[in-house]
Amino acid sequence: MSTPSFGGDGFRTEQELRRWAADVESKAQRYQDMQAQVAAVVITEASRDDVVRVTVDASGSVTALVIGDEHTRLSGAELSNAVLTTMRRAQARITGAVAEVMEQTVGDDPDTVAAVVGSYRERFPEPEPEELRHSGSAVEEMTFDRPADDAQESPRRPPRPPRRPRPDTDDDENPWGDGNILR
Repeated sequence: MSTPSFGGDGFRTEQELRRWAADVESKAQRYQDMQAQVAAVVITEASRDDVVRVTVDASGSVTALVIGDEHTRLSGAELSNAVLTTMRRAQARITGAVAEVMEQTVGDDPDTVAAVVGSYRERFPEPEPEELRHSGSAVEEMTFDRPADDAQESPRRPPRPPRRPRPDTDDDENPWGDGNILR
């Protein structure tokens, strides 16, 4: 979009202003279209074994989660891992969908396209390949009863002795019975 040139005759200036205003209006409409199309982005991804299906919207929020009946053959940790992995793969695909919308609607503004797509790429990075992930259980345990390093474990305190029962008394004025409140 070029800036109108002023300083000529009144008729030419008026034409330039009208052209410039039409360009501004056209660009505003394209950005509104882009915004609406980005907001409408919905991605559905299935787990490799098709036990889990996750749908996310343009903000990355999960809008649908379907867990198939075959989930019973998985442990809780495996099912949790399948849900999270599938969700992350769906979220990572948002960037490509947004980039496509951006190119179709405002592709003539490469700075805006780069900024918006870069923002999505930062928010929803490509998930790491499954073969590089931590092998074994998908759930990491945290325990507090083991020392954090090879240092000697500190000795444990002995348990407290049980409290002595309070004597039964009917005397409301002296609930300690013998008048001694220190035992």
